[in-house]
Order: sequence, then structure tokens, then C-alpha cells
Amino acid sequence: MEGLAMTGSLTDTEKGLLSIIVLEMGVSSRLAAYLKKGERVVVMGPTGTPTTIPKGENVLLAGGGLGNAVLFSIADALKKNGNKVIYFAGYKNTSDVYKMDEVESGTDQVIWSNDKGDKIIPRRKQDLTFTGNIIESMIADNKGELGEKSIDLKNIDRIIAIGSDRMMKAVKDARYSSLKNILNEHVAIGSINSSMQCMMKEICAQCLQKHIDPATGKETFVFSCFNQDQLLDNVDFDNLNQRLKSNSVLEKLSNYFLTYLLSKNDFKKMDLKVSERSESILEGH
Repeated sequence: MEGLAMTGSLTDTEKGLLSIIVLEMGVSSRLAAYLKKGERVVVMGPTGTPTTIPKGENVLLAGGGLGNAVLFSIADALKKNGNKVIYFAGYKNTSDVYKMDEVESGTDQVIWSNDKGDKIIPRRKQDLTFTGNIIESMIADNKGELGEKSIDLKNIDRIIAIGSDRMMKAVKDARYSSLKNILNEHVAIGSINSSMQCMMKEICAQCLQKHIDPATGKETFVFSCFNQDQLLDNVDFDNLNQRLKSNSVLEKLSNYFLTYLLSKNDFKKMDLKVSERSESILEGH
């Protein structure tokens, strides 16, 4: 498999354990599911700049779908550093929710939301639920329609958004439209999911992200591999969307072909070495 850009989930320094979540999105991440217990893997890093963990702030975390896979570790660090944390966890479907224990442990309050399916049932008395998108859940929470508020949104000092490029753009735009009269001055950060390739910090330029200064209109470029956490106001999300689509065709073809190979072979009984049968299939296509 190719190298994968991963985000660490949890660490246990006493046991010497590093926990990483792999989201099965493409060929290499799907192949990771077939790694066996005891099989050796190579982990290079950490690379890039760590997320800034302030002290004594009111922090709003906005997680969209897959972005929730990494936000709970940030929430835990924020809570341990004396911050008050409200977490808006948004999903498309109720069935997409996972790691509820970890999400809850690092937060003062969680507002669960989903677009489809049954309402997500909160397990703590202070947590709330909403049917709709994550921006709508913020508006409803501010109006007090969901229940008792843990933190008034006007007191938020920092927003950290992690999700799809469309979700983070929605958070950026809402701060100047539907949330404009709700939020006061704050810092807004997005974890930018640029395409990654070399993992060697500022070498291949696959992860270049265009920025536009909102005050001057000046264009600059940054390497997302060096620092994924970027000011939402500066990120050109149209540019990001275009770059993410640049490998779309190859990714889809590779994914379809892996599905085809898996249908022809019982990979669960294999050592993940390319079999003669797989080689013949590859040569024939």
C-alpha cells in the first residue's frame, strides 16, 4: 500500500501504545483492514505543527462526519488544559456515530446532530440532540430550542472545525451570515484536508493550499503537510475543492478495481501478498 497521512487518536505512554484511526476511503486505507495482529508496520512522524491548545478559553468544536474521528483527542487535550469545551458533532446518518465515550469524556457538552435517520440519543443529561445540519444545530442551540445551554455562543473564544471542505466552508461562511449576530470576536481554525503525497514536509507540493487575505486580497500559498490547522478566513475553499478533485478519477478507478479483486479472492485467508491469481488478473486488465 502507499503511505497514508494519518492522525493520531490516543497515546498510552505507560504501555508505549499509539492509537491511529484508519477511515476506509480508498485502496490503501481499505487494505489496512487486512493487516494482521503482530504484523509489522512503519510509522513515520509526527510531522507538521501540532494543534494549538490554549488555556482558560471557551472552545467550540465543530466536527463533520469523518472529522469526528480526530476531534475527540483534541477535545481531551483542551479539557485537560483548563478550557471549557462545547462540541457540535454532526453526521449524515445516525449509524455513522462512533466513539461516543471518547467524545463525551473531553467535553462539557455535546450537541449531536444528524441529517437522516432517527435522532441520536444523548447519554448524559447535559448533552442535546438535533435533526439537521451542524450550522442549524448551532442556531437552534443559541435560541435555547434544544435545552439548557452549557456555553453561550457569544462567549466563544475559539472555533476548531474539522470535516469535509464543504462543511468547513459552511462554518466559515455562517460566521458572517446566520451566526454573525451570535458570535463575538474569536479565532476560527480549520484542519485543512489537502491532498497528501510525500509526507516529508514541503517537498512535493501536492498539499499546497491557496490563501487569500480577507483584508488585502493578497494571495499566498502554504504547505498543508507542514500545518493543517489554518485560519478559516484565509483559506480559499474553492481552490481546495478543485485540488481534491484532481485525483478523483484515478481514486475511483483504483477503488473499483480493488473491489473487483476482493470479489475474486478471499483476502481474509491471504497474507496480503499478491497471489499468482491476482497477478494474472492485473496482467489481463
